[in-house]
Amino acid sequence: MKTNYLDMLVAQDGLQAELVQACSDVVLSGNYILGKNVEAFEENFARYCETKYCIGVGNGLDALYLILKAWDLRPGDEVIVPANTYIASWLAVSMTGAIPVPVDAHSETWNIDVSKIAEKVTPRTKVIMAVHLYGNLAEMDAINALAAQYKLKVIEDAAQAHGARYHGKRVGSLGHAAGFSFYPTKNLGAVGDAGAITTDDADLAERIKRLRNYGSIKKYINTEKGVNSRLDEIQAAILNVKLPHLDKWNNYRSQMAELYLKNLSGEFSALKPTSGVEAVWHIFPICVERRDEIQQELSAAGIQTLVHYPCPPYLSPAYAELGFKLGDFPVSDYLAGHMLSLPLGLHTKEKDILYICDFFKKQLLVTETAIHE
Repeated sequence: MKTNYLDMLVAQDGLQAELVQACSDVVLSGNYILGKNVEAFEENFARYCETKYCIGVGNGLDALYLILKAWDLRPGDEVIVPANTYIASWLAVSMTGAIPVPVDAHSETWNIDVSKIAEKVTPRTKVIMAVHLYGNLAEMDAINALAAQYKLKVIEDAAQAHGARYHGKRVGSLGHAAGFSFYPTKNLGAVGDAGAITTDDADLAERIKRLRNYGSIKKYINTEKGVNSRLDEIQAAILNVKLPHLDKWNNYRSQMAELYLKNLSGEFSALKPTSGVEAVWHIFPICVERRDEIQQELSAAGIQTLVHYPCPPYLSPAYAELGFKLGDFPVSDYLAGHMLSLPLGLHTKEKDILYICDFFKKQLLVTETAIHE
């Protein structure tokens, strides 16, 4: 029996004809840049996220960068970021010239440890970046309270959490602005790179619209130095077809995650969703001893897994100049060395998950582990 980690084609089951028609309509329209499909998606996604505005951009990294740029971050400014995250969260900060200031992960939620943020705030701090990893959400009430106390902006990196809710409020509406990625593997995925920004701030939305289009709203009139980062018409058309199905897909992911939790209890350490969060389980990560050996044994049994992420940004050669070392962020160190992502998606069936759980119990005999700071 073979269980793939991911099968992106399954998300198109039953939608192929509609997706092909949507793409064909774009090709035949002769309007390929910032047309009616982008406008429709911006309206639809803003409504979905319960925000006033959505601006479609080229990808998730650009989404984060454009928010920070629109807030006029400059060299020497600082942005609080999680130590445990994909490097794009840090890169967006670096692209403005600002400095990422990492905070260790919480030992249960695996998102940023809010209790450790205040000690990292300095007069140069301008923004707190809340990254919602794995489909779980950061502790936004506490983060927003800290931001208000220190007069900081809050940006959500929501690339892995499309549709999640925090005390009933949709992700994307929980800070001053949020950046989304629609990379094909996401819960809501395009067929190439695509991204979006959500916010309730009219001035911010208007400025980002300029910045994504060479600093221009009116053609050939460039009011500032912008970039070229526009959501593509074909990607927008595809996202418009898929968006109405997102909640159903997320519910299915949650059911599969619950099946893992029920049948592998005691076999591994799993993250605990943040209190009050309806997680959407973009990834189902566990922590196990002998991670690399276990991954090889699972592969031999036809079970494909991934590691998110073996080299955190603070240990990456790309950030060697910051001088961080192993031991500076103990929880994040542990996660990097022990985390394993099991198959979870629209392609995974109950029999697949039971097969994986059975393999763990009968073959690997993994004992429960705990994360220690």
